[in-house]
Amino acid sequence: MNTSLSTIGQIAITVSDVGQALAFYQDTLGLDLLFSAGPELAFLDADGVRIMLSTPQGAGAVGCNSILYFKVSDIEAVYAAVVARGASKERVPQLAARMPDHDLWTGFIRDPDGNLVGLMEEKTNVAP
Repeated sequence: MNTSLSTIGQIAITVSDVGQALAFYQDTLGLDLLFSAGPELAFLDADGVRIMLSTPQGAGAVGCNSILYFKVSDIEAVYAAVVARGASKERVPQLAARMPDHDLWTGFIRDPDGNLVGLMEEKTNVAP
């Protein structure tokens, strides 16, 4: 089992106004909109790396708390391994969103300076 990190799957950018930021990232930078989840959350594609635009969600300030998300293949095992190697627990892995072809799971840890680091796994949907 591989419990190391490699590929960045998503970068979260905290903005004051998602609509205004979406216009910039789409129109100015040319990124494609993947989907929006309400007025305070939008996702774009940057050549395979997902960019999440979000207003501050409970902590931090605009422009001061972007998050790196790493793609993993067994989020529970990776979370346990990185915590065992010294990462501080923030939130255990849990279902974040159900998509048409997969379930998105996320979990969070903190680095030694308190920066939030996300782990993400896109689990294939299993038909009931």
